[in-house]
Amino acid sequence: MSESKFVKGVVCGALIGGALTMLDNKTRNAVVQKTNSIGRQIKYYSTNRQELKVILEEQVTKWKSFYEQINSDATYISQKVNEVKEMTPHVKTLLTDTKEAFAQSKEEYKSIVDPESEEYIVKQ
Repeated sequence: MSESKFVKGVVCGALIGGALTMLDNKTRNAVVQKTNSIGRQIKYYSTNRQELKVILEEQVTKWKSFYEQINSDATYISQKVNEVKEMTPHVKTLLTDTKEAFAQSKEEYKSIVDPESEEYIVKQ
């Protein structure tokens, strides 16, 4: 029961709102012009159905192409994301190995540099 009141309220509100907007002269003229334009188009395409069919086919082709491009881009991005996911463990391992190599080199450099400085101090 409340659903029917809601729908009735929405419809009544839309009708009242539409009627109130028609009080404005510019809005009324725009609605009349748009209605006349649509009427002329309906008359034209009712006599030239083949042209309407061609236009609709062009639009369908355009939207199919758009969809295929979006789909292709999404597939490409998905592949790249998967590649990055696969590379992440390899990069992490590479970084860990590099860090360990630098740490070992640091110790080796200290052993090379520190004894020289100690010998220099001792000799003097």
